[in-house]
Amino acid sequence: MSKSIILFLLFSFSNLFAQSNVRISGNVKSSENQNLIGANISFEINKKQLHTITDTLGNFSESIPSGNLVIKINHLDFTPKTIYCNLRKDTVFSIVLEKDISLLKEVIISNDKKSGIKTLSGGKLSFNLKELNAVPTLLGATDIIKLLQLTPGVQNSGDANGYLYVRGGDPGHNAILYNEAPIYGMSHLLGIFPFYNADHIKDVEFDKSSSNAKYGGRLSSTTVLNTNKKLPSEFSIQGNAGILASQVTLAVPLNDKTGFYISGRKTYIDEVVGPILKSGSESNDVQDMKYGFSDANFTFLSQISKKNLFSLDAFFSGDELKIKDENLALRTNLKWSNFTISPSLTTTFSPKVSMSNSVYFSHYSNDLSMEQATIQFGVSSFVKDFGFTNAVRFSIHNIPFESGLQYVYHNLQPQKVNVENLTTLDNYSQRIINANEAAIFVNAKPKLFENVTADLGLRINYYTSGSDSYLHFQPRAVLNYYVNEKYSFYASYNRQYQYLSLITTSSVGIPTDFWIASSDGIKPQSSNEFAVGSNQNITRNLSSSFGGFYRSMKNLLEYPYGITQFNEITTLKNDLYVGEGKAYGFEMMLKKSNGKFTGWLSYTLSWSDRNFDELNNGKTYFAKYDRRHNLSVVGMYDLNSKWNFGVTQIFGSGNRFTMPTSWYFINNNPVKEYSGYNNAQMPDYIRTDLSANYYFIKTPKKESALNFSIYNAFNISNPVYVVLDVEVNEDKSKVVVKQEKKVLYRILPSVSWRFKF
Repeated sequence: MSKSIILFLLFSFSNLFAQSNVRISGNVKSSENQNLIGANISFEINKKQLHTITDTLGNFSESIPSGNLVIKINHLDFTPKTIYCNLRKDTVFSIVLEKDISLLKEVIISNDKKSGIKTLSGGKLSFNLKELNAVPTLLGATDIIKLLQLTPGVQNSGDANGYLYVRGGDPGHNAILYNEAPIYGMSHLLGIFPFYNADHIKDVEFDKSSSNAKYGGRLSSTTVLNTNKKLPSEFSIQGNAGILASQVTLAVPLNDKTGFYISGRKTYIDEVVGPILKSGSESNDVQDMKYGFSDANFTFLSQISKKNLFSLDAFFSGDELKIKDENLALRTNLKWSNFTISPSLTTTFSPKVSMSNSVYFSHYSNDLSMEQATIQFGVSSFVKDFGFTNAVRFSIHNIPFESGLQYVYHNLQPQKVNVENLTTLDNYSQRIINANEAAIFVNAKPKLFENVTADLGLRINYYTSGSDSYLHFQPRAVLNYYVNEKYSFYASYNRQYQYLSLITTSSVGIPTDFWIASSDGIKPQSSNEFAVGSNQNITRNLSSSFGGFYRSMKNLLEYPYGITQFNEITTLKNDLYVGEGKAYGFEMMLKKSNGKFTGWLSYTLSWSDRNFDELNNGKTYFAKYDRRHNLSVVGMYDLNSKWNFGVTQIFGSGNRFTMPTSWYFINNNPVKEYSGYNNAQMPDYIRTDLSANYYFIKTPKKESALNFSIYNAFNISNPVYVVLDVEVNEDKSKVVVKQEKKVLYRILPSVSWRFKF
């Protein structure tokens, strides 16, 4: 039914465009010969206006009436251009935009500062990371995950957690793609440090609904991290040196058609993180704690010919946490790492037709080993992907299309357990799972009426693992209604299926979580999401957006056994609980994009609940990250050419947890009694971050600046979890329960030096 409706819409309206007698197409580049993605192009002819944007290769195509035409081209960081012509026949334009800075004698004349965050059709967001370096972060470097947590629909995860929780979903419901390769490990320890090197990433696309049929396999959001695809014209070096970590990025041209970017980061914080982790506890049992991480990025570019661009992207991150407690004769070592590599070839056949092909390999693993006295315990897991993705962009009757096919081979080890010198338990490993997933997709952007456009998509997935196989149709649809230049509205529907699921085993950011695949009777998760919203351009500098959503989810998974559960009859199917959930809410954003003062305010009012037969006596209960209110305020102020300042203010309702409601005695032993699952709530989360940048040098090619940041500037206690301490008087006639709130870190100042030359 869904497929028939989409095909009907695509071909029923094709005659609407056949009536136009002139076709205008072209390409938009920068003066440095870089294709400009997402350039806004407006056509004014016969007192009517039409709008389009350039695709991922900087191309555009539109069918319009003939006559006197005015073309206006706009793009972030570039000077707008206007073209006047008398259009009588099909025409192809080649447009070059200059940087948004012009010099006149000793005076620099420039347009107001461009927006660092942009709202796109259907509630999607695009981030220009260069414009967001004033947002406070611990290391003085832009933190992509924390930026996303400051936007509508994304729940603040609190301290000690680097996961994303989007529109009531679980952390494993979000896809993060490094170019085309999926990243399965999502954070460094406790979510304190930025996971991705923002110097190596050009921009970020964030889609809360995964409305693009090109992407699948997750119930919730898709975040695409795009590396720089512009060939470096000269050698440059930039980076950040701080008291906790340092990073550096090199741009190296090999010749006029080949070059590469390489980045690296390293921490030296063994003496810093240990005290931070122990600051919220009065216990000093942990006598030796060491933690460190390093990561690297590499992008190789080669313009093989005028029409072919080859790129090779690689990403690596590795973390290690060591804890030694001689009082308990305990030694613990936890390692986790990511590695991805993805070569790709982009071919431009014409301004209207282009194709990209890429293969990728992605590997995530974690390994926990513990030794206490003579007992040795270890648990590990991994997930490996080998995939191929193809996408072709073309036009039919001036309707832009993108279609392609994808294949990925999954190889997973959910948990491998090894126990030595403990005769009552045998070693146990959940079996390695192999799975194949293939998909074809098509996206189309027809113009249904003068002011109504649509983004229509269909993704067909075939998945098989062992004796289990599934064929799923996943329609996506976004309707956009443009009232005028100031007001627009949208409505969307998305159906998603998820075949790989993240099983969380810790309430804080300790990466002992593992991935499983749908197999052996474990069904894929599924969701249906409806969303409506509007965008308003209040003034030239001020804009707003409002929206609401409803999402229903089936075959959700819960694993109630902590880190591991193993015996001779253990299977994942027996250990996992299967249930349902729903989430709904309201989102809004008020954004100031230009001027000395820029920033945004975002607010989310939402509900998220779950229903599992084995939990809460089968009654519906609130999800752990059901946070009723989420408010974020971000402000950035350019005082002068030397100083700029940033502030973030965050408020979020507390997480849910389960707490006993009463105690009584049986045979002189206190017994807990519970009224419901997740029946209690943590204190509200409040945090203020401050930052200041002082520039010694600031030019397009050179930069030297000191960054001063304070995380949790007002030293507010935000507990990560609560421990209940039960005290009983001597005759056991009275029980006193005290809550001990565990805080992992409070105020965290940092200083770093940012450089570029």
